[in-house]
Amino acid sequence: METSLHRQLKEYYAGDTSLQEVACAGYRIDAICRGRLIEIQHGSLAAIRDKIAALLVEHRVTVVKPIIATKKLVSLAKKNGPEVSRRLSPKRGKLLDLFEELVYFTRVFPHKRLTLEVALVEIEEYRYPGHGRRRRRREKDFQIADQLLVGIVETRKFRSLADLRRMLPRSLPTTFHTGHLAKEMQISRADAQRIAYCLRETGGIRMVGKEGNAILYRHARRAA
Repeated sequence: METSLHRQLKEYYAGDTSLQEVACAGYRIDAICRGRLIEIQHGSLAAIRDKIAALLVEHRVTVVKPIIATKKLVSLAKKNGPEVSRRLSPKRGKLLDLFEELVYFTRVFPHKRLTLEVALVEIEEYRYPGHGRRRRRREKDFQIADQLLVGIVETRKFRSLADLRRMLPRSLPTTFHTGHLAKEMQISRADAQRIAYCLRETGGIRMVGKEGNAILYRHARRAA
């Protein structure tokens, strides 16, 4: 079932309702705006990888990836019931979360006809009690009734490897490993390795050697 959040984002990016849910090249497209196909993907980018690759053969495509910056949890007494409580979720999304999805999308991005747009959003999520299926963790036993867009905090467009490499801090040494990346960006080593993987697979950086067990990288001379 389509959430209010998905519908609101379609309206934001397409405007005219007559250009929403359009059939194109054997696929269902969320919207078309000024001749560009728009696909809003809440789930994994892996799920639409082949679809987008096929559409890019003849069409310009914008993939909108919403990342939830803040979420207010609204508990309902039951499905379609009255509101019981509201609280702010401790989870916070950030722009760097894009790399968690990009690892599955490196065979598609970058492409001359593709724009990948990240939308940091604030939402309200409406929940009601589940059916006791999660017996060991009852506090998380719930069903999501709907998600509602409250606001768009920021959008960022990625069209090329140059756009992607701007996510890296300028303070990085010319030759660096993921330890440098983790320190300069104040992230975990695992997150740094994910970023390095995405940039390496898309051609943004190249391996130039090793320092102990750490792979050394440099910016590629030419970005696609």
